[in-house]
Amino acid sequence: MPKPVPLPRLTSVPPADPPYDERDGGGHITPRPGTYGALALAPVPRRTGTPTDERRLRGLGQALAEVLAGRRPPETVAGRLTERAYRELVRAGKMIDAERPPLTGLPHVQRPRDGAIEMCLLVHCGPRSHVLAVRLERQGVQWLVTEFETA
Repeated sequence: MPKPVPLPRLTSVPPADPPYDERDGGGHITPRPGTYGALALAPVPRRTGTPTDERRLRGLGQALAEVLAGRRPPETVAGRLTERAYRELVRAGKMIDAERPPLTGLPHVQRPRDGAIEMCLLVHCGPRSHVLAVRLERQGVQWLVTEFETA
């Protein structure tokens, strides 16, 4: 009689991306005042002309993905877009069909010239993922979305 083959050993896999919330050393969520339960879109500080950091870019991409999936009203990101880009966002409506809330991956960022950032993010929202491409340009001391595209 053949000897039974043992089942493979299962190990946990670390998440590919860091969590969105702030956690203390014990894994507990430490809410920020006025942002608990919502995606925080804090004003972007001016840092001697350097672009926003990856975490803020990802947060902006997450908010745009939620709008394009119909899970967030577009007016919540109006201050982050130029007037033309905001009109396009409203006109586009729901462009991402999602079985569950969208979750963006880490942004891939390019700086084609001083004062411009282009990023693309993978948007996970069910069996089919989408891609979101966003262009930001510095206007005064603010970075504003001037173009976006999804597929």
